[in-house]
Parts: sequence; structure tokens; C-alpha cells
Amino acid sequence: MRVATLSGLSHESGGLYYSVSSLCKAVLKQNAGISVFGPLNACDHDALSIWNPVPVFAYRTYGPLRSSNKLRHLLRKQDPDLIHQHGIWLDDQWAALQWQKRTKRPVVISPRGMLDPWAVRNSAWKKKLAGTLFANESLQKANCIHALCESEAESIRAYGLNNPIAIIPNGVELPELDRSAIKAKRKKGKRTLLFLGRIHPKKGLSELFTAWSRIQAQKPGALTEWELIIAGWDDGGHLEGLKKLAAELGLSNGCCIQFAGPKFGDEKDNLLKEGDAFILPSFSEGLPMSVLEAWSYGLPVLMTEHCNLPIGFKFEAAIRIEPSSASIGQGLEQLFTMTDEQLVAMGSNGRKLVESQFQWDKIAQKMISAYAWCLGGNRPDCII
Repeated sequence: MRVATLSGLSHESGGLYYSVSSLCKAVLKQNAGISVFGPLNACDHDALSIWNPVPVFAYRTYGPLRSSNKLRHLLRKQDPDLIHQHGIWLDDQWAALQWQKRTKRPVVISPRGMLDPWAVRNSAWKKKLAGTLFANESLQKANCIHALCESEAESIRAYGLNNPIAIIPNGVELPELDRSAIKAKRKKGKRTLLFLGRIHPKKGLSELFTAWSRIQAQKPGALTEWELIIAGWDDGGHLEGLKKLAAELGLSNGCCIQFAGPKFGDEKDNLLKEGDAFILPSFSEGLPMSVLEAWSYGLPVLMTEHCNLPIGFKFEAAIRIEPSSASIGQGLEQLFTMTDEQLVAMGSNGRKLVESQFQWDKIAQKMISAYAWCLGGNRPDCII
């Protein structure tokens, strides 16, 4: 089995960068042949190390679709048995369709939340154009579509697709944690609520800032023990507007809200270890790596149902919020009244949940079984 993975290679791909690289490495550990093909942008050189030891084939792109003739040449030369396409609407999806027509070999597509209703409506005219050119035909011809959860599978069906669907979640690696350190940090001065991810309108950060401001105005004492850290990279110039909104709301940097910038590697690890809780008030997600990572570090989480992790509410690892300032405010008030013991218990529930259901070795086994089925093997339980 030789699998060609088409994906973004750098941090600008968001959670996809971490989830796909981790999946590829886990698949490789199970002795399945896999390589990755992706666009080489200016920031990619340092980012490529995360893919080791998976073979990487990088290429230059041009234009709004990130087009590349080199990708088509690479696919001909490497001659894989199957393509796994991560993300849609760009030229690599078109290249995979052309390869499928030429070779008559299977393609698996992971929309990664990009067929959710909110995502389809965002920049709708561009997606309609891409859909007409290649994306809709590519989706219809896919041998299997990979959904991260049942909610995403429903969105795939709602888009009008009847393909077989493999429901396989994202995963995470469990970090080693010092339990005594977790208890000790609860006794420090100010507690930290952390957001970590892309700075993008769909993440609900404007609504979070408004909720934070209202609590500050109505219940000034509620925020004496908490600060909000926004760690992430600017996607499309949204960060400047957020900073302006924070200033207008009186949430100056270094006081109530800190903009920490992008955090990777050891810096990201330290931020998660030092945090007290995590929030993702998103309008649309596939299955967010950031929430799984927060749980793996033993953090209680505030999240919306659009994060597609209802199991987190069932296992009391998360507080349910909606992407509105009123609902976020209610969730924050609930968080702020929790005792140290309650915070630790909710975080521990998340850690146990990741340990039992979201580790990469188990997820890689499911993905390999889906690949094998597309190549003529037995139908696995994850296919619906």
C-alpha cells in the first residue's frame, strides 16, 4: 500500500497541520507506506521538520487556487496506489481528480469541516466557482469521504453526497504531566483562560471579548482572579480588528487580555502546562485539535456544540456554550465560580477521555482499514 497524502505543510494550515502530520506518522509506524505532498511557502522550511520521518514532496504554487503543475508531475512519478486529500476548494483537489480519472485508482477526501454549513456560506461565491470547476465532481467521485465525527457526516450528506463515509476522529499524543504541579498552579495568583489557534472570525473571539467586557462592567470582582490569553496566528488580517475591539471595550493588552502571538513547540507546551482552562467559542469546526490538546494537558474546556465533541459534555470534561456573547458570558460565570477541586476534576475527565478514545495509534489503525477497503479489502466498521 502506497498512500499519497495531499495537505498543507505549514502552520498556516491551522489544526490540519498538526492532525495530518500526526496521522501520517502514526500510519507510517504501522508499516503502511505513506508520503505527503504540499505547497512550499516562505514559512514552510522550518515547519517541514514536524513531518519526519514521513517523506515530504514540496512544490511551489501560484494564483488564488494555489495551482501547481509540479504536483501533477510528482504524482505521476511517485505512482501511489491511493490518494488521501485533506481539505477542499484548492488546486490539489483538482489534481487528485485528474489523477483519479487517469489511473482509475481510489481517492479518499477529508473535508476537515469545510462542508459544514457555516464554512460553505463563508466566501460562498469562491466555493461555488471552485465547485463548478472541479470540487463538486471530485467529491462525487471520491471512493470514500472521511468525516471526523457524526455531525460532519451529516453535513456531508446535507451537501448532497452519497459516497461511503469513514467516521474517524482526530487524535492527540498524551504529554507527561506532573500532578503535583497541576495542583500547585491552582494556588498561584491569577488564573489563565487560554485560547490557542487561528485568529479567524469563525472562532467567536469578538463575541468572547464582548462577554468578557460585560462581566467586567457588571461584576468587576469576577475577573480579579482571571486573565484571558489569546495565542495564535493572524488569518486574513483579523487580529488588528480584534485588538481595536479590545481597546474599545477597555480590555487593554497586559491587563485583562493578552495577545501572546503564535506559539509552537516548547512555547506551546509551556502555555498549556501553565493554563487553568481553555475556551473555543467557535461557529464552525471539523474536530478541533486544540480542544483535544487542552484535554490532554488536563484543562477544563468551554466550547460550543460546533466543535463536534458532544462526548466532552457527556463525560463532564467541558462547559457548553453557544457562539454568542450572552451564552459565552454565562459559561464564563460558571467557570469563575468553580473551586480548585472542580477545575482539576473536569480537566482530569478530559485527560481520561483522550487517553481512552483519541490516541493516534488507534486512529491510524482505523484509517489504514479504510484505505485497505478502498483498495479491495474487507469493509471496516468505521465505514457507513
